Amino acid sequence: MKKGVLITIAVIVAIVFIVGSSLAGTYNRLAKMEESVNSQWAQVENVIKRRADLIPNLVNTVKGYASHEEEVLTKITNARAGFESARTPEEYAEANAQFESAMRSLNVVVENYPELKANQNFLELQAELAGTENRISTERMRYNDAVREFNTAIRRFPTNIIARLFGFEQKAYFQIDAEDMEVPEVNF
Repeated sequence: MKKGVLITIAVIVAIVFIVGSSLAGTYNRLAKMEESVNSQWAQVENVIKRRADLIPNLVNTVKGYASHEEEVLTKITNARAGFESARTPEEYAEANAQFESAMRSLNVVVENYPELKANQNFLELQAELAGTENRISTERMRYNDAVREFNTAIRRFPTNIIARLFGFEQKAYFQIDAEDMEVPEVNF
């Protein structure tokens, strides 16, 4: 009889150990995935900040040629402020839409000033902005991939039970407006 109790206790301990190890492994995997999402989001913010930092230089370059185009320059400055105040993917997407609109207005202004199109500072800024737009696109894609992986993992059974138990919640994708799906024309 004593031997039967010891076997039962050993089986219970083994089951608790296996379940505990599985629970810990799942939790650690979800924590790692969530950190990956957070890291990718930080990179999106990094490249958007780079673009926002380029905007004052662009505004100053254009100001010299188009001082009476104050409305366009104000739109660009407001777009930069939108990036600086954004905290969520939705707010960044809204700021991005505002920026794209301002850039379309700037394209019209630049067409009216041929000497601006030939200005070396403007051309260099244009190249910097084009490169930054490519970086933003790449980082946004990587962020959305990390979000997809994480959201898929926390919705799968039995991981969804553990995710709910420990408070893991779905992350938002970085989505843009349908208008902004078109790449802005940047060949001044």
